[in-house]
Amino acid sequence: MLTSGTLAGLQEFLASWLAKDRNKHGNYFTSRVPKMAAYGALVSAPLGHFLIWLLQKAFKGRTSLRAKIVQILVSNLVIAPIQNSVYLVAMALIAGARTYHQIRATVRVGFMKVMKVSWITSPICLAFAQQFLPEFAWMPFFNFVAFVIGTYINTVTKKKRLAALRKKHFGDGRPTSMGPPPPPQRPEDYPPMGPIGPIGPNPPY
Repeated sequence: MLTSGTLAGLQEFLASWLAKDRNKHGNYFTSRVPKMAAYGALVSAPLGHFLIWLLQKAFKGRTSLRAKIVQILVSNLVIAPIQNSVYLVAMALIAGARTYHQIRATVRVGFMKVMKVSWITSPICLAFAQQFLPEFAWMPFFNFVAFVIGTYINTVTKKKRLAALRKKHFGDGRPTSMGPPPPPQRPEDYPPMGPIGPIGPNPPY
């Protein structure tokens, strides 16, 4: 749990630094960092360990090619949807959602996007783990892969959000001689303005 919490918090901090996404005090250590760390330690890690334990127990002693393929299918069609749904709900709450409709909107917008990423990466990672890793090393390996992919997606998402904020605040007609505009100051990292946030729902990480 400590490892997952540390990686989740580090992922948020690193993505903020790479995207130059500061809070209103000019810091990269935003309020999302400890929240993400808490999510990783208290939600993601226990859930992930439990689901991987169930998957390993269900296929214990079954090493045929057919069993490995079925294991990959179960992982992608059962485990991944559960994990991604919980992830999106948590991200909505961290981003400021407080009503059922706000949370539902975040899940509906992001679910298939997150599932597509899972369907691309999960079979490759699980096949690698089946072939080369002992069962006790599966979860640390999956955590590391999720950290790398999550940091990349989080960084891209933050850059797109900052670009949208700059366009909203400064428009496209600003003279180029003045250089690029600084990141706009926000009262909060992700203020819960309206049913889906200030510029639409936060894209999934």
